[in-house]
Amino acid sequence: MSRKKARDCAFKCIYELEFDNEKNVEKTLSYCYQENENVEDEKEYIDVVVNGVNKNLKAIDEIILSKLKNWSLERIAKIDLAILRLAIYEIMYMDDIPVKVTANEAVELAKLYGNNDSKSFVNGVIAKVIEAKNS
Repeated sequence: MSRKKARDCAFKCIYELEFDNEKNVEKTLSYCYQENENVEDEKEYIDVVVNGVNKNLKAIDEIILSKLKNWSLERIAKIDLAILRLAIYEIMYMDDIPVKVTANEAVELAKLYGNNDSKSFVNGVIAKVIEAKNS
C-alpha cells in the first residue's frame, strides 16, 4: 500500500469517527484494515494519524477555527473537516512529512471527495496554517 492510499484510509477513518458518538478508534481502525488489502506496510502511519487526530482533536479544531473568521465547526462540510484535521495533524505533529506534500495531498483528497468549493477552502486554510507555523 502506498502512502497516498494509506492517507486516504486515514482520512476515511477520521471522517467515520465524526459520526461515531463513542469515538471508538480501535473499532474504526479494525474495520479499515479488514476492508483494505496490503495495509500492513502502512498500518503504523494510519494508527499514528488516526489516534493522533483523535487525541489532539480539540487543539486541531482550535487551529482550524483560528484561521477562519465567523465560522463554526458545524458550518464546515464534514469531508472538508476530516481532510483539514488529517492535514493539520501531519503539519503540526509529524515533522518527517514535508508540509508541501501534506498540502498537495489534502487538496487531492478535497478534489476527490469534496464539493466544488472544497479544493479552494482546504488549500486556503492549510496555507494559513503553514504560514503561521513558519513565522
